[in-house]
Amino acid sequence: MEDTIVIYTTPEHLNTMAVLAKFISKHHPSVPIILISTAAESAAASIAAVPSITYHRLPLPEIPPSLTKDRVELFFELPRLSNPNLRLALQEISQKARIRAFVIDFFCNAAFEVSTSLSIPTFYYFSSGSPTATLVLHFQTLDETIPGDLKDLDDFVEIPGLPPIYSLDIPVALLTRQSLVYQSSVDISKNLRKSAGFLVNGFDALEFRAKEAIVNGLCVPNGPTPPVYFIGPLVGDVDAKAGGEEHECLRWLDTQPSKSVIFLCFGRRGVFSAEQLKETAVALENSGHRFLWSVRNPPEIMKNSDEPDLDELLPEGFLERTKDRGFVIKSWAPQKEVLSHDSVGGFVTHCGRSSISEGVWFGVPMIGWPVDAEQKLNRTVLVEEMQVALPMEEAEGGFVTAAELEKRVRELMESKVGKAVRQRVGELKCSARAAVTGNGSSLSDFKKFLLATRD
Repeated sequence: MEDTIVIYTTPEHLNTMAVLAKFISKHHPSVPIILISTAAESAAASIAAVPSITYHRLPLPEIPPSLTKDRVELFFELPRLSNPNLRLALQEISQKARIRAFVIDFFCNAAFEVSTSLSIPTFYYFSSGSPTATLVLHFQTLDETIPGDLKDLDDFVEIPGLPPIYSLDIPVALLTRQSLVYQSSVDISKNLRKSAGFLVNGFDALEFRAKEAIVNGLCVPNGPTPPVYFIGPLVGDVDAKAGGEEHECLRWLDTQPSKSVIFLCFGRRGVFSAEQLKETAVALENSGHRFLWSVRNPPEIMKNSDEPDLDELLPEGFLERTKDRGFVIKSWAPQKEVLSHDSVGGFVTHCGRSSISEGVWFGVPMIGWPVDAEQKLNRTVLVEEMQVALPMEEAEGGFVTAAELEKRVRELMESKVGKAVRQRVGELKCSARAAVTGNGSSLSDFKKFLLATRD
């Protein structure tokens, strides 16, 4: 009976878990990998060209109407509702192969009871890196030691391995004890401590302090810590012609001087109000710097998938006045391809983990402008611990003024502080590549993970 590794993910994290599957396949092609999710098979198309990876789609369970109102709650509850189908899938796989490791997205925590009841070694994977992994591992302790809700604390929270985190910079879904996401996170923390181990999309040179805190047991003060494996940075392939012809913004970048362009891109959910878009345009125009800006429709105008009307959204005459030094993309931008381009000298990012990893991998200094989920937590670590970004200061309600954005762009592109950030991220670019080649730290941890799955 052959061995296999099974990876289980929610549709939300399918892309990042597919990158993990391809990483494992690349460095250990002899072991087949099965990627399981409720996502449509077309969503897993990126793994079709990898012979050692197969996709198994679980039937979508019936979803109670109450869960459709909160997408984060749904991320946690969909796997719970899918447990009967998951059990059948794992039993079917086990008849043909030995599952030597079951690696789950942390949203799939509900699957832990299924896999462990079948005596399958279960590992967690944190595509969101060490800040989230450390917070989740320590979360049971926070729950036991901090009275009341985090939203009422108005103080800094101590999490081993991280700089002091302001309470309201912890993901908003965790700020109230009564929330389903809070209770799910306590449960994840408990299960994580009982798991076979966990993998993190990070590498030693970038997150040494967090890894040391985990390994030395500081995150679990009253019990053993599961093994941790830092196997990043996991960055997808760069393909300038993904989906067809080369994107026109890349041809525009070809005409710009080296390290001269500031790139603004905010992920799938980086949607701003019409007022914020106008304020951003004013800042870019006043900064005097070249820019490449990915713009999406504000929620109050149209559906996010609709192409934005730039003449309506941006200040009158903006596109004409900045045509010689700016390029505005309507919605989607080929982010990896842009960041890998020599003309890009700065990156205004929402602080999602994939964007952070790509920024470091390509050596691009950043400005942190979080908009959702764990991104405020990431910004604190990105600025204070990793020192590869400048912070963006928001006004009330998360609004960023033109003056603030202009200040940060100038600081990154012109000042000694920006130069120091640029030097730091350049050093980490070399460390990132060393981590996943030869005897690098991440490949060393990956080999340890493989050895652990043979027991």
